[in-house]
Order: sequence, then structure tokens, then C-alpha cells
Amino acid sequence: MGYGRKIYDEACKKLERSRREAESAAARKAEDFYRLCPKAREIKAEMGANACGAARAVIQGGDVRKALEGLRDKGLALQREYERLLSSHGLSPADLQPPYACPRCKDTGFADGHMCQCLKQMQRAMAFEALSMNAPLEKSTFERFSLDYYKSDPRAFRQMENILTACKDYAARFRSNSSSLLFRGPTGLGKTHLSLAIAGKAIEKGYGVVYGSAQSFAVALERERFDRGGPDSPGDTNSQLVSCDLLILDDLGTEFPSQYVNAALYNIVNTRMLAGKPTIISTNLSMQELEQRYSQRFASRLAGYYGMLEFLGTDVRFLRAQQYS
Repeated sequence: MGYGRKIYDEACKKLERSRREAESAAARKAEDFYRLCPKAREIKAEMGANACGAARAVIQGGDVRKALEGLRDKGLALQREYERLLSSHGLSPADLQPPYACPRCKDTGFADGHMCQCLKQMQRAMAFEALSMNAPLEKSTFERFSLDYYKSDPRAFRQMENILTACKDYAARFRSNSSSLLFRGPTGLGKTHLSLAIAGKAIEKGYGVVYGSAQSFAVALERERFDRGGPDSPGDTNSQLVSCDLLILDDLGTEFPSQYVNAALYNIVNTRMLAGKPTIISTNLSMQELEQRYSQRFASRLAGYYGMLEFLGTDVRFLRAQQYS
């Protein structure tokens, strides 16, 4: 699902805590019952010994069928007596079962050899929460993207109308092998808003999204350059940027330039391109400026592999400020 090892591990730990709490709650409830009804504890122990007797009967040989039938009948009688004692105390067998959050997998995260839907949903929710901490995801939706700010310029309005339609279509059709997009244009025209709107739809479909500014990624890459955990450590930024289902690299060109960061960004873009993984990059730089800042190879990857959307208009934040001034 591409959420990254860190989110997967955290989700598994959360499920493990839920499982332990459920089993502890059931054990406490059973202990309370046994204190009130000691006979029930004895019968429970007999039921366990009777179940072990089946294995002994097979090993010892003889008339196995007759022995097993006898053990079965005894087991059923013990079960009926146990349930009678439960009922006399206003309980049912289900009342002493662990209250798992997910009965299907019993809070293990896996059922029938496959990842359970509860673990998938938990990762999706954690990814949404993590992304929302770094970006206004709930506010950045297609419904909240207004074309009114572009109406004063007919050319810009038509262009942005087409871009909005293209982004909606991209989000609706999004798959792990979708094409990559390059959002290019001046500040304040909605590049971040629309990239996050796509991110929200991708997360709803269960895809793992990593979003961040080029500056934040650059800082993390530099910091982890000499990380003792090594390049395959769970929280490694490079691994997450390469492996996620959708990478959104915002404000490319605003990061502090360094030879290492430039090489790392090229490697991420190139690796994802070769793996067929979609990336959305937004930048204020022209193709010529991208070539000058990074390299001809980097710019050619963007020009040849990314679908370019050219944002036009006047800074929306400036127009909003004028409305309320």
C-alpha cells in the first residue's frame, strides 16, 4: 500500500495493544466470574484436560474412534454445565470472549493469510492524519477550489478551468501506475491546493501518499545522511519518498541548494520514473531555470516524463487579502 514502514509498524503496534487490552479485559472478567463461581473454574480445567485427552487417545492407539466419541460426549456435557453456570450468573460464553476491535482477525492485522481490512484502514487513517499535520488537507479539496479569482483574466480562467478538470479526472482515475505531473507557475495560483486535493482522493482509495516541501525533504535528507540507522532504517526519508504510491514534492527550487540534495532529488525522481510510480511536483521555476539549478538530465526527466500543467493568473492570496482589507 506504500504507506512506508514507519506507519505500518505503528499501526501493527496499535493493533497489538488493542489485542492485549481485549484479552486482558476478558481474563479479568473470567477471573471475576470464577471468584463468584469456583465450580466453573473446575469445569473449565476439566474441559482443557478433556481436549488433551483426544491427542492422547490417538497416540495410545486402541479403539480410537470409541475413545474420541467418549471424549466428545464428555466435552459436550462439560460445555453445557459451564454454560448453565454462566447463565445462572447472567452471563453468556460471548461475555467472556476478548472484545476485539476486529473480530475477523482478532486484532492481529491478518486473516486467512492476507492483511486484514482493519490494518489497511488503520494505515489509511494514520497516513491521512500524518499528512494533515503538514498540510491543510481537509481545506484543500476540489470543492473548495474557486475559479472566481481567475475571472478577471479570460485566458487565465480558461486555463485554470481546464487544469481543475484535468486534476479531478486524474484523481478519479488514480492508480499506482498513473502518470506524473508537473505543476508550474508563479506563487499563489493553487498548485499546492490541487496537489493536496489529489492526495486526499488517493488516500480515500487506500494509496499511500507522502507530501512535503522540497525544503523539508532536503533538511531531512541532509540530517539522515549520516544516520546510524542506515539507508534502510524504518524512518528513512529517502526510502519513503521512493516507495510510496504517490509522492508530492511541493515548491521545488525553494530548498537550500547543495550537491548532495540535488543528487538525492534526481535519484528519487529517476527511481520512481523507472518503477512507474507517480510523482506530482510543483515549482515556480521555468524549465530553463530547473536545468540551471539542477542539471540537464534532471530537467529532461521532467520535460519528457511529466505531464506539465501551466498555472496562470494573479496571486490568489493577494486577491483574498484585498477582499478583506
